[in-house]
Amino acid sequence: MSIEQARFNMIEQQIRPWNVLDAGVLDLLASVRREDFVPAAYRGLAFMDMEIPLPCGQNMLAPKVEARLLQELAVRKDEWVLEVGAGSGFMAALLGHRAAAVQTLELHEELVSMARANLQRAGMTNVTVEQADGAHYTKRGEFDVIVLSGSVAQIPQDLLQRLKVGGRLAAIVGFEPVMRAQIVTRATETDFRTRDLFDTVATRLEHFPEPSRFQF
Repeated sequence: MSIEQARFNMIEQQIRPWNVLDAGVLDLLASVRREDFVPAAYRGLAFMDMEIPLPCGQNMLAPKVEARLLQELAVRKDEWVLEVGAGSGFMAALLGHRAAAVQTLELHEELVSMARANLQRAGMTNVTVEQADGAHYTKRGEFDVIVLSGSVAQIPQDLLQRLKVGGRLAAIVGFEPVMRAQIVTRATETDFRTRDLFDTVATRLEHFPEPSRFQF
């Protein structure tokens, strides 16, 4: 099977059936070369319905999860985006095609280098990769969109406070065996509204709080 046929099958058999019907998102997935963001050892799995292993124990989100989050966030060309968990840089590339600028944070030096090289090769001049711990990010700044490209036990309040009014945060929240993808919108300075999207499982982002699951 050719790479282009595999890409077509990914879109038609995985992504579109997951209610990703936005033509702009589908066109983007057809044009951004996902295989160039996958480690060489896993290139043959680039279009499979699975997380792709990355160095440092991290993973790329499954294609349909990335696509659905991208659609639900509805990023606009005048918006500024913060991503926590750059990984290989693929989600940042997708976001960069739809946003004014993307700042993506990555904890691991090896992945920082990988993401920067991949994004440069893809010609993404509006995406910045910063080596930083997203769980303890202290630099000032507000964003229109925040994306957590991995799972957390709960959404940190300090990240919610970085949203502008009208801003949206996407995260995968909860514990195995079932987590839930959510979009949180900052409706006013004090009002945050959460919308559940779908159940899934994703690799944990490191250093975020892990509250007890047990109830007494």
